Amino acid sequence: MNFARDVIDAAPPGRLALVEIDRAGSRREMTFGEISEASARWAGALAARGVRRGDVVLTLIGNRPQWVLTMVACFRIGAVVLACSEQLRAGDLRARLQAARPRAIVADERNLGELEGALAALPADETARTALILVGAQGSAAAAARASAPPRRPAWREPEDERALWAGTPAAPVELEPTDPCLVTFTSGTTGEPKGVVHGQRYLTGQRLQASHWLGARPGELVWCTAATGWSKSARNAFIAPWLSGAAALVHDARFDPHERLEILEREGVNVLCMAPTEYRVIAKRARLRPLPALRGLVAAGEALNPEVLQAFREATGLEIRDGYGQTETGQLTGVPADGRVRPGSMGRALPGVRLEVRDGELVLADPRTDPTFFIGWLDGPPAPEDRPWHTGDRVTMDEDGYLYFEGRADDVIISAGYRIGPFEVESALVSHHAVAEAAVVAAPDDERGAVVRAVVVLREGHAPSDELAAELQDHVKRQTAPYKYPRIVEFASELPKTSSGKVRRALLRERARSQ
Repeated sequence: MNFARDVIDAAPPGRLALVEIDRAGSRREMTFGEISEASARWAGALAARGVRRGDVVLTLIGNRPQWVLTMVACFRIGAVVLACSEQLRAGDLRARLQAARPRAIVADERNLGELEGALAALPADETARTALILVGAQGSAAAAARASAPPRRPAWREPEDERALWAGTPAAPVELEPTDPCLVTFTSGTTGEPKGVVHGQRYLTGQRLQASHWLGARPGELVWCTAATGWSKSARNAFIAPWLSGAAALVHDARFDPHERLEILEREGVNVLCMAPTEYRVIAKRARLRPLPALRGLVAAGEALNPEVLQAFREATGLEIRDGYGQTETGQLTGVPADGRVRPGSMGRALPGVRLEVRDGELVLADPRTDPTFFIGWLDGPPAPEDRPWHTGDRVTMDEDGYLYFEGRADDVIISAGYRIGPFEVESALVSHHAVAEAAVVAAPDDERGAVVRAVVVLREGHAPSDELAAELQDHVKRQTAPYKYPRIVEFASELPKTSSGKVRRALLRERARSQ
């Protein structure tokens, strides 16, 4: 198997594959034929710089064609891609560099400062053989600026310009096995330090399952997955799943702006949109939703969606947001079917053939061999446990039709005076208040109850923290859900601590509660 050969090279060369909108608003298109030729040249350039089958290539690029081409180039020659988020700082990058020991780094020029900070902290013998190629719009001007700058430490190579990749000799695709390594993705770090998860080549073609039964794109359509590079949802839905469906992918390299996002959806005629729940929430609260005639499908994954957000999009667009669930290690496991009925709060049913069970309230992948995107092992660690059930650590409930409802991480569930309280329901009640933009709920130690509900609240513009508002929010939660679930502690913050993929770091909030 080889994804580059079997999917990209085999597609009609004139069919639209990629639409790019850059930060300045400029637009360009690339066909499958252009992606095939360009990625082959990039693969040849990487090979000329010592990248071999099984070697790691680290990318530090935004949602741009250069990131897509680097990924496909690695798929072509059997290299392993470690895609990093541009939000990572030098310390984060240093940890990934030490763990993965990449043979090459392809980074955006704008990330060079953080990258140099990470490389400078590593021993010389770990960086001397690492090729570094910078991409960006600056081109020769940037190269000239580097040439006039003070010389860098000699422990690692002088960066090359992106033009070196375009000038590479095309590389032929290699034959690969389903369990040959393909991707390294680090976990979100919501419950501890991020860990490197290694996926095999089967992860790429295995995306057909969720692409067909959840994402639901059709040949010739345009799909936009807004997830930032470095998040596992980006790796599978930014372009892999759309291309498996014969659809084109849109990449947009800009900060999230709810008004701009709606404008692009309308102007480009996007047919299927895949966004994080946080983005749906912000658009519903801050932008004027309106009908989007070309839009046919809305999907979300990462965290559960609030009923108010579902209603807002339904009323404005006539579409339901179909939720799905997966983990970095497993890939997607559930989803509301493309032609299925949305049940508020549900992350859908198990994808066809995937054996999921609920055991003592925990979602368990009973047989990992039924999951076509199950990981093959940890980075520098043991292989994946394919011969025994995989415990997700997530607490769920299941209705009579097999629809699953997320309650929270097993370690997120709050047990207060004998009551089990899932954080999501309390958070949903809080964000339904007109003054609340975001909220996160965790357990705080309590001598009498064992634990109490502690809410950390980010207010919307025009509202200020006060004891009166805290009491008002407590009463609001009591009215929205069972009174015993109300937050006995309400704290206000300017922002919530989050991972690079946008998930709330509840483990950090719990630690802060314990220390206080």
